[in-house]
Amino acid sequence: MRVLIIEDEIPAQQILIKLVARYFPDFKIAGILDSLDAAVNFLKSQSPDLIFMDVELSDGKSFEIFSQVDVTCPVIITTAYADYALDAYKAKCMDYIMKPIDAVSFKESVERCLHLCGVAPAPRTPLADVTPYAKPAYKHHFTIKLGSQILVIDVNDIAYFYSNDKTTYLVTRDGKQYMTDDSLTAIESEVDPSRFYKISRKCLAGLSSIYTISKYFNSRLKVTLHPKNIEPVIVPRDRVQSFMEWLEGA
Repeated sequence: MRVLIIEDEIPAQQILIKLVARYFPDFKIAGILDSLDAAVNFLKSQSPDLIFMDVELSDGKSFEIFSQVDVTCPVIITTAYADYALDAYKAKCMDYIMKPIDAVSFKESVERCLHLCGVAPAPRTPLADVTPYAKPAYKHHFTIKLGSQILVIDVNDIAYFYSNDKTTYLVTRDGKQYMTDDSLTAIESEVDPSRFYKISRKCLAGLSSIYTISKYFNSRLKVTLHPKNIEPVIVPRDRVQSFMEWLEGA
């Protein structure tokens, strides 16, 4: 069975990947997409057997996908909000899992979908415990062009990355700052999500750089990073829960 994951938060992607590998090792990850455009383009040419779909993506609500392409396979919604249950029902989604996703809810939801589709889950085998996506390789260092020189910066020395005015910067733990040719989105896919988290659209923070966290109005959080090369970063309401899960090692 080919599974498509539509989710824009890397920690949530990793949780789904691990749960698929643990409970349904015969499943194959057909793709991991983080936007409406990417999902629509994928579904125009490919037909997965099951979709795990977050609601709030980087470029809009995932329910817009149904109006742009014919989705014929079962869809399981994964979201931190109960407000979208009616929308999911209208879109004929087969199930609805609330974040944080626990193993029991995940397993029961998938088995329920398989049962309704008349598919029996394959027995688990010890040798099929992971998918090719389960253990991605992450960068150990980044190279920075500095005039005629090329600097090699170890990931352990990086505090955070941020973007400003279409330029991405790398900030080291000792406060030095360098421009990098990579986009923040590209960097996010290259670093270990257990160590770096995209706390806002413009900041990818390392765990060691989190200095203080305080409540901010409208259910958001204000995060001060160290070194203080940038102003405190506001964590959007829809990222607060996954951010706290990341901090706690979920």
